[in-house]
Amino acid sequence: MPPSLSVDDTAAPAAVVMRARYSLLALFTLMGMLFSSWLTRLPSLRVDLGIGSAELGALLIFGAVGALAAVLVTGTVVTRFGSRAVMLVATAGNLVGFGLISAAAAASDVRLFVVGALINGMCGAGTNIPINLNAAVIEQHVGRAILPHFHAAFSIGAALGTLAGAAFSAAHVSAAVHITVISLVVAVARFLLIPAASALQPPPLRHSASDDGAPRPRGGVALRTALAAWAEPRTVLIGLVVLAGSLSEGSAGNWLSIAVVDGFDEREAVGSLAYGTFIVSMTVFRILGARVIDRYGRVTVLRTSGIASLAGLMLFAFAPSLPLAWAGIVFWGFGAALGVPISIAAASDEPTRAAARVSVVTSFSSMAQLAAPPVLGLLVETIGGRYALGSIAIALLLSILLAGQVAPLRRESADDAGVGPADEDEVPRTSPPAADDPAASRR
Repeated sequence: MPPSLSVDDTAAPAAVVMRARYSLLALFTLMGMLFSSWLTRLPSLRVDLGIGSAELGALLIFGAVGALAAVLVTGTVVTRFGSRAVMLVATAGNLVGFGLISAAAAASDVRLFVVGALINGMCGAGTNIPINLNAAVIEQHVGRAILPHFHAAFSIGAALGTLAGAAFSAAHVSAAVHITVISLVVAVARFLLIPAASALQPPPLRHSASDDGAPRPRGGVALRTALAAWAEPRTVLIGLVVLAGSLSEGSAGNWLSIAVVDGFDEREAVGSLAYGTFIVSMTVFRILGARVIDRYGRVTVLRTSGIASLAGLMLFAFAPSLPLAWAGIVFWGFGAALGVPISIAAASDEPTRAAARVSVVTSFSSMAQLAAPPVLGLLVETIGGRYALGSIAIALLLSILLAGQVAPLRRESADDAGVGPADEDEVPRTSPPAADDPAASRR
């Protein structure tokens, strides 16, 4: 395997940076394909398991439980062992998890589905944090905002996954066979790409001196840094922005296809294409988003995105016809495109603390996954899928109000920040600028 370089290695060869960048783009694409492809078959899985929408929502909560449990420790594990090892273990775990879900669909066994969803949730967190950290490190090496491009790659993969799901469904291929094929292909490709994609790493946490002058072990520093991130108001508030973005994007993945199928009496393939439209809309704006962020700044872009997403969601929920609802899906996708990548970039402003902070903000994504499936499942059963999705508007309003928290940080010296010797030895603290400065987001 190639050696790993940290973001402190400013003279990293351009070839290494380029190889890492494009390998990671491919990994994001594969993750999007894996994520969306099986979600397009939720209507089939609902039938295969012999359950209703409320029961399906309750089962999906196990994936969120696994993700939340894993995300609370993944930042520490990545800081301690590096992103490469974590991603390799997560890839193997996903292969097992999706194998169990396929078996559950074939055998109509809810218990297998629960175990598979739990494993996939844990491994999803084990992938999401390190790939976003690696993307932030590459962005810092490149020197300008490119993180949305990685999320655009995820969206491209998700669009390909929805097309594959629609094709499998139209060909009457069972969900079990479909999920097995996709998970095997993606796993092999991930194993091949991870070494190059993880060639650039965040800078390691340094040892800090104990009271007797002896160095503290690195693992202790990693744990203390991970716990300290939960006490940072800015990090927690950015986490709430991530919660809103994840709730919007994740709920579309879980329920948009079903909402179209049930709300407009359409076939599953049409529902898959509706979700594909949402993904394509996100992809287009993520590709354009890096330049937009560089020009207008994180805060302005995040607020505008929230307004667009809110308008599109309301149009989808209350449109009297499918064509108008489809237009709402497009605006909803545009608005949902940049919330999460902007938040990840904001949490990664200080590279040495990025693992802990990204772990915290990502945990809010898991919280959204934990709460949304059962709540929306019940609402789908009682008021229908479109109106149920309309309830996400509350979270979108919250993200608009908190947009100022993603303003880029300015470094200040340890003395100015008033930190003690132990903190100085680990990393200088940072403080947000007085106002959103678009130029500050250009790295």
